[in-house]
This record gives sequence, C-alpha cells and structure tokens, in this order.
Amino acid sequence: MARSNTAAIAVRKKKTHPNSVSLPVEVIFHIIMIIVAAMCIIPFIFVVIISFSSEESIRAIGYSFHPIAWSTEAYKYIAKLGDQLWRSYFNSFFITIVGTFFSMLMTILYAYALFRKDFSHRKFFTWLCFITMIFGGGLAPTYVVCKMVLGLHDSYQAVIIPMLMNPFNLIVMRTFFQSSIPDELIDAAAIDGAGEYRTLFSIILPISKPGIATVSLLTALAYWNEWFIPLLYIQDAKYYPLQYLLMQMQKKVDFLVKNSSMIGAEASKITATLPSDSLKMALVVLIVVPIAFAYPHFQKYIVSGLTIGSVKG
Repeated sequence: MARSNTAAIAVRKKKTHPNSVSLPVEVIFHIIMIIVAAMCIIPFIFVVIISFSSEESIRAIGYSFHPIAWSTEAYKYIAKLGDQLWRSYFNSFFITIVGTFFSMLMTILYAYALFRKDFSHRKFFTWLCFITMIFGGGLAPTYVVCKMVLGLHDSYQAVIIPMLMNPFNLIVMRTFFQSSIPDELIDAAAIDGAGEYRTLFSIILPISKPGIATVSLLTALAYWNEWFIPLLYIQDAKYYPLQYLLMQMQKKVDFLVKNSSMIGAEASKITATLPSDSLKMALVVLIVVPIAFAYPHFQKYIVSGLTIGSVKG
C-alpha cells in the first residue's frame, strides 16, 4: 500500500512539473550560454585593448591581447576635434531620441490600424507596406524627392524624416498586437465608451511595452549608426552626427598614411606617427559605448516579449 502511494505521488509530481529540467541538462545549458556570452563580450574587450595599443606594437606583433606598449594617442588625436566632437555627440543623441520618438509614434498608429479587424482597408495598407519592403524607388529618386522636393538639407529633419517609417518594424509591431492583444479587450473598451485614441494610449500601449521596447531599440540603433544619409544631405559641420564625423576623420588619416610618400619627407615622418589602426578601434569604442548603455533599460521588456504566449494564465 505504501509503495502504491509513493508511486502515485511520483506520478503526480511528474504531471505537476512536466517541463522540469534535470540538473546535468541545466548545467550543459549554463555552459553553452556562458560560451555564447563570452563570444559576444571578448571581441569588444579585444577592440578596447587594441584602441589603447601603440602603433609600434601593432606593426610589430599585430593585434594582441598583450601589446608591447600601451598608448592613448588614438584618443588624444580624436580629442583634437574639440568642440566639434561634443557637438556631434549632441547631434547623434538628439537625432536618435527625436527620430525614435516620432518613428515609434507613426509605427504604432499605423500598426494599430492594421491590427483592427474592423478596419475595412487594412488589407490594402498591409500590402502597401509590404511592397515597400521588396521594391524601392532607388537612390536617385529618393535623393531628388528629399533634396529637391522636400528641401531636406543641412538640418536635423534631413536625417530624421527619411528614416521615420520602417516597414519591417511596422510588421513586427502589428504582429505583436495580433498575438498579445485579445479582441475582447477592444470590445470591452468600446462598451465602456472609450474612443480609438483612448483605447490605444490608455489600454493597448500599457500592455504592449515589450513589443514597443523591442522595436524602439531597433529604431534607435538605426538612427545612432546612420552615416549614409548625412553623407547625402548634410554639408554644414554644425549638423554632423558622430558617426559621420568619425568616418570623415578615419578617411583623412587613411589618405595621409597611404599617400605619405608623395607629400614630402618631413610630412612623411608626421604621418608615420598617426594612430591609424588603433584609431579605427577607438572610433568603434566611442560609437558603441553610449548605445550599449541603452540595452539594460530595454532588456526586461525584450525578455518578457520573447516569452509572451509561452505561459497561459
């Protein structure tokens, strides 16, 4: 009798915890995740080390975790930009914050309309969005429209407006609404007398933070890393974002180093001391570090967004 009770309890435990993982499997999963995390972190640490390596060390032994000599010449060279560096930092932060806000506003409004099944034209606007992911007008027509028709040049709008609507982010946001917002919630809000804007901003958005955070992070990364649009529309240094400024600096250094033999012996000695290789890594550090601080703020929402639908209440 006792044995049958013990067996029944064991069966009950198995039914109660059908997804329990054994200790060896859990240890293996932890080891795999540690290896994956190390593969993500170690390359960035390597970049930081190279940025503080001297040019003599890089020429002698190449890129190494243990350089022959340490140097801050790359960062000193960047610091010579003075006020322009901080101005470009401000421009990048301003463009990223403002662009992300307005881009998310447009994405959420468009995605909410496509999510509503009672919107009669939602199929047409869904296809209209999807087609732009496959076909584009090309660089020349885009340049003509932005520069000649809209007059976008030498302003923050010239960098923000061309990237306001991303079809991929729109599809992701619409799919998130469809998978996480029940139709009964919309019906209940309508019964209580809530309008469309009240339903969206007071009911839908508070429970859509994981999806909004994920798409916001993708949008912010796109704005932060953008340099090609400033190349097309920005000529006034007052509006240079950080990425475009540092790209120009790197191009000038590479040009001087490659053509040092043609600009005289005295100038050749000066170009020989330029931190060409370490400068590239220092630029990567300056670009990556600020946006990396945004990840912890989005992490909890992204994790909860990935687990939506996996557990039923």
